[in-house]
Amino acid sequence: MPFLSQATANRIYIYVQAVLVRFEWDEAKDRSNYRKHGVDFGTAALVFDDPHCLMVQDREVDGEARWQATGWVEGLFLVIVAHTLHNDEGEEIIRIISAREVTTHERRQYEGRHF
Repeated sequence: MPFLSQATANRIYIYVQAVLVRFEWDEAKDRSNYRKHGVDFGTAALVFDDPHCLMVQDREVDGEARWQATGWVEGLFLVIVAHTLHNDEGEEIIRIISAREVTTHERRQYEGRHF
């Protein structure tokens, strides 16, 4: 007996959308962030590869939405990334502002949301 009837199987659709994403950051801020928190922005960008990445709007600064993304970097450590989002002709631009390993409280929030 098949798992799905033929009528049901004929109604299954797969929708895939490719989204171009570009990361930006200030090089001096990247170096400063690494000295302070031990996380460089190139590594921080890997948070967005986590399929369970938790993204929330944190606040607004000068009318610009600020976001926080929490996720695993290659399954090794959990990082929180402060960033902004912009769109430029269909290309999503993520500008990284800061990044660090999560606190115990932030880890619990992430794990409580996904696991």
